Amino acid sequence: MTDIVICEVGPRDGLQNAKHLMPTNAKKEWIRALADAGLKEIEVGSFVPPKLIPAMADTAEIVAYARTIPGIKVIALAPNLKGFQRALEAGAQKVTFPVSASRQHSESNVRMTPDQMVEEVRKCAQHPHAGVEIEGAVSTAFGCTMQGTVPEEDVLRIATKLAEFCDSVALADTVGYANPVQVRRVFAKVKKAIGNKLEGAHFHNTRGLGLANALAAYEEGVRSFDSSLGGLGGCPFAPGASGNVITEDLVFMFEAMGVSTGIDLDKLMTARKIMVQVLPQEQTYGHFALAGVPKGFRAAA
Repeated sequence: MTDIVICEVGPRDGLQNAKHLMPTNAKKEWIRALADAGLKEIEVGSFVPPKLIPAMADTAEIVAYARTIPGIKVIALAPNLKGFQRALEAGAQKVTFPVSASRQHSESNVRMTPDQMVEEVRKCAQHPHAGVEIEGAVSTAFGCTMQGTVPEEDVLRIATKLAEFCDSVALADTVGYANPVQVRRVFAKVKKAIGNKLEGAHFHNTRGLGLANALAAYEEGVRSFDSSLGGLGGCPFAPGASGNVITEDLVFMFEAMGVSTGIDLDKLMTARKIMVQVLPQEQTYGHFALAGVPKGFRAAA
């Protein structure tokens, strides 16, 4: 048993904003290496129109391949009922729906208002999906590069609606605006309203506060975190949304604290090397990758 769950979103969030495409076979090798490192949840792609995000054109094949790897939960993102149906057909075990708290971002990202998107997710939840988990992820929950401030009341309202029919709810700092005090406040408010339905945190390290925000969420009881190897990623429909929280830095922080992640840092660095070799032109990040393991470091038992 681990103390927390880290979900690797690099194959989806990381690649969707990359300037270069990762070949399908390389994706498979990368996902296999991530699983070998101990990651138990991997978001392998999204079911969006390939003309909008060409990097996701092979998601059905990637989901089918990932299902052959023992011990991992295969997660995909879908923006609507059509995408959800495709995810089910491919064999996804969990489907995440992005529901932006910012009207401007929502209309740019999914061509719907936040309330329309909530109803779209409700429609998907009513569609037969035996054994498949549904997560409602409240994106731009801490601010938006297009709208600016996002009222916390809007975040709370959307999260509460999603909790009515989703298996779980997550809060996402899509554009890296959050700070630790804000994170603690918003997570506490939402947790009070929906209880254990609030499970996940998705932070970006755009302004260097990714780890601080993850720690703040952990202290508020969050035990499920999204991250991306090398900090790759960002939303192509949210200007300035660069850089997810870096998986290897997040793992190192928690393991150094004595919080077990179940992830082997050496094998995680092997997975990073695969990614860098296939996408050498992409900007990657990570303090752990540069500095390495400190003398005397011991991972959590």
